[in-house]
Amino acid sequence: MNSKEISLTPEQEEISRHVRRILELLGEDPEREGLKKTPLRVARAMTDLTRGYAQDPVAILRSAVFHEEGCNQMVIVKDINFYSLCEHHMLPFYGRVHVAYIPNGEVTGLSKIPRVVDVFSHRLQLQERLTKQIREAIQEALHPQGVMVVVEAQHMCMQMRGVEKQGSVTTTSDFCGAFNQAKTREEFLSLIRMRG
Repeated sequence: MNSKEISLTPEQEEISRHVRRILELLGEDPEREGLKKTPLRVARAMTDLTRGYAQDPVAILRSAVFHEEGCNQMVIVKDINFYSLCEHHMLPFYGRVHVAYIPNGEVTGLSKIPRVVDVFSHRLQLQERLTKQIREAIQEALHPQGVMVVVEAQHMCMQMRGVEKQGSVTTTSDFCGAFNQAKTREEFLSLIRMRG
């Protein structure tokens, strides 16, 4: 079966050709039964795993904005699972994202926060950048009194290769506005530590 029969985009067809060549360079036979469709599968998988480039996170947040005067309690969405690809080795890293913001007259639909995490995690990433981009998108879309994002992740590039340290977790955080106050940060951190 060739790539034309599966209906790939021109970009996917080109990725497929490159994957086939990589298999050859690794000493594999791309025509053997187990690998015949691998280039096509990888092309479709890579397109899906990087679909975040075609999405606008600020537009997603603004698609469900509600005006709530006097609403200034901390809004927290925690334990948002994510999967991403590290830009250095294109190996997976995955974990959880915790987000808090303090509204300034506007709130967004709660489902929009995990969707923003999805947009940024479906790009080639660094955990540090992912953390910052989520915070910046919420800040830009809602203009809240403050935003804080904490990301906890395990990186396959550390577990499968290199130092090969199993179970190590990397934590990053980014914050602005009201979260510059230690007391506000600590309130958020204590709330995300609570398990329901």
